[in-house]
Amino acid sequence: MDRREDDRQRLLNRRTMLLGGLQAGAFGLLAGRMYWLQVVQSEQYATLAEDNRINLRLLSPPRGRVLDRFGVELAGNRQNYRVLVVPEQTRNLGATLDRLAQIIAIDDGTRARIRRDVERQRRFLPVLVAENLTWDEFAAVNLQSPDLPGIQLDVGEIRDYPFGDMFAHVVGYVGAVSEKDLTGDPMLALPGFRVGRNGVERIHDLALRGKAGSSQVEINAFGRIVRELNRKEGQPGADVVLTIDAALQKYATERVGTESASVVVMDVHSGDVLSLVSGPGFDPNVFNVGITPSHWRRLNNDKHKPLINKPVSGTYPPGSTFKMIVAMAGIEAGVVTPDFHVYCPGHMQFGNNTFHCWKKGGHGGMNCLSALEQSCDVFFYEVSRRIGIDRIADMSHRFGLGKPTGIDLPNEKAGIVPSRAWKKAARGEPWYDGETLSVGIGQGYVNATPLQLAVMTARMANGGYAVVPRVVRPNGETDSGGDLRTAAQRGFASIGVSAKALAQAVEGMRLVTSGGRGTARAVQIKEPGWQIAGKTGTSQVRRITKQERLTGLRKEEDIPWEHRDHALFVCFAPVEKPRYACCVVVEHGGGGSKVAAPIASDVLRECQRLDPAGRPGRDQVVDRRPGGA
Repeated sequence: MDRREDDRQRLLNRRTMLLGGLQAGAFGLLAGRMYWLQVVQSEQYATLAEDNRINLRLLSPPRGRVLDRFGVELAGNRQNYRVLVVPEQTRNLGATLDRLAQIIAIDDGTRARIRRDVERQRRFLPVLVAENLTWDEFAAVNLQSPDLPGIQLDVGEIRDYPFGDMFAHVVGYVGAVSEKDLTGDPMLALPGFRVGRNGVERIHDLALRGKAGSSQVEINAFGRIVRELNRKEGQPGADVVLTIDAALQKYATERVGTESASVVVMDVHSGDVLSLVSGPGFDPNVFNVGITPSHWRRLNNDKHKPLINKPVSGTYPPGSTFKMIVAMAGIEAGVVTPDFHVYCPGHMQFGNNTFHCWKKGGHGGMNCLSALEQSCDVFFYEVSRRIGIDRIADMSHRFGLGKPTGIDLPNEKAGIVPSRAWKKAARGEPWYDGETLSVGIGQGYVNATPLQLAVMTARMANGGYAVVPRVVRPNGETDSGGDLRTAAQRGFASIGVSAKALAQAVEGMRLVTSGGRGTARAVQIKEPGWQIAGKTGTSQVRRITKQERLTGLRKEEDIPWEHRDHALFVCFAPVEKPRYACCVVVEHGGGGSKVAAPIASDVLRECQRLDPAGRPGRDQVVDRRPGGA
C-alpha cells in the first residue's frame, strides 16, 4: 500500500514539474516577445497610439519618355498637384465635397465621376477629386485639410507633350482608365493613372507604364498623414525612341500650314519614318487635363478631321501616282516595249463610254517615258486594257499596296487593290473591262494611304526591295548615325520586279521633275546633288459631267471644298543615289503639280539639309532642335 502511494506521489511530482516547466517556458516566450516589442522595437511602435494606424499605398511610377531619333523629348512628365479622397475615412462624402467646393471648383460632372469611382473600387483606395491645381489652390486645400475628413493631398506626375499638335498623331496621348481597361492590375486603380489611348503611347503602353512603388505612412484618426515610415520608389517605364527627326517634323508641319494634308518621309533603305505629319493636328495635352464636351464636339465636327491620323488611316485614289505601277506591269507582261506607242487625241472610246485625258487637246504620240513625264491618261488606258486588272493587282501588291504596311501605329487601313476575285468577294459582282481603264489611271475602286504610297516609292528607289516602314527604333537607342547600308545589305527581300521595269519607272519619275515637259519641272531642287524624281497625281472625288466638259470646268474657288480634287505627289532624292522617299497628299487641294509637289520638294530639300541618315559624315553641324535653324 505504501509502495503504491509512493509511486503515485512520484508521478504527481513529475507531472507538476513538467507543467511548471511548460508554464515557465510560456512565460519566458511571452517575456521575450514583450521585451522585443517594448525594448528592441519600442521606437517604431511607440508611434502607434490608439487613434493612429499604418497605411500602405501604391506609388505610380514615372511613365517612360518618348524621344525622337536624336534624343529630343517628345513626351515627358511634369508635376501635378492633386486632391484625393479616401471614402472609408469620411462618414459623409457629399458633405466633404461640399466643404471642398468652397475652396476649389467641383462641378456636377466631377461629383458624378467621383461617386462612380467610389462604387467600383474598394473604399480604402483613394479616389481622384481634382488635379492640375495651381500652387495657391493646393496650399488653400492643405490649410483647410483638418476640416476635410478623408481628403489627401498629393504631388504626382502628369503626361506632358511639349510640342503640342506637332507630334500628336505619332506619339498619341494618354487618358484616364475606363471600365474596359481594368485587368486586375492594381496600378490601374491608382487615382489619376493614365493609359495610352493613341499612337505610340497606345501601342507601347505596357512598356511605358513601369512598375509601381509603395509608401508606408502613419495617419491619425482624421486620416491626415503624420509621417512616412518607409518608401520604395517604383520602377520607371522604359523610354521609347522613335525614328522621327523632330527638326524635320517641325519643318514639314509648318510647311503644310492649315491644309488638311499628309506628309510622309522615310528612309528607302531602313524603312525609318523620319516625318509623319497629319494636318491639322490637335493638342494632346487637353486629354490629360480633361477635355471639355464642347472641345470634343468641335474636334469631331471639324470637316478637316484633326483626330484622324491621315497618313495611316486616310485612304485616297492614288491618281496618276499609280501610273508607274501600270507601266511596270505592262513591261513585265511584254506589252510595253521600246517600240510601243499610243496616240493620244485627248480621249479614248471603249464600248459606249468615252474616257478622257486630263489634257483636252491630247498629247499626241506617247511612249512609256513620255507618258509618265506628261502624265498622259490615254496611254495608260490602253496599257491597262491590254494587260488586264489582275496583272495590275499583282504588281500593286509587290509594292505594298492593298494591305497594311505593318507600321507600329494603331488604326492602319489596308486600302483597296481591286481584282476580279476581290470584286466577286466584296460585291458579289463580275469585273467589267471598262473598270480596268479607270484603275489604270489610279481612279475607280483603287485607293491607298499616304504611307503606302511612300512605301511604294521607297521600293522603286531602293532597287525593288520590300522595305517595311517603322516609327520605333528596334534597339531602343538614340541614333548614333552612320548606318548607310542598303536595303539589300539589311536583309530585305526582293519584290521580284525586273531591273528593266524599275529603270523605266525611275527614269519616268526623273523626267517628271527634270524633263522639258515634266508636270513637276517647276519644283525641281536646284542644289547640286539634291535633285528629286517624282510623280504628280490629281484624284477626282466626284464624276465630271458631260455638261461641265462642254461648257468648261468651273473655277476651283467656285467648287465647294469637299468636292475639289485631291492633290498628290510622290518623290525620292537624291536622284543619283536615292536615300529618302516622300509622299504628300493635300485633301481637296486641286492639282498635284500646283499644290502637293511644292510642299514635297521643300520638305525633301530640308530633309537633305538635315540628312538624318548620314549625320556623322556631314561637313557642317546642323541644329537638330525643333526650334533650330
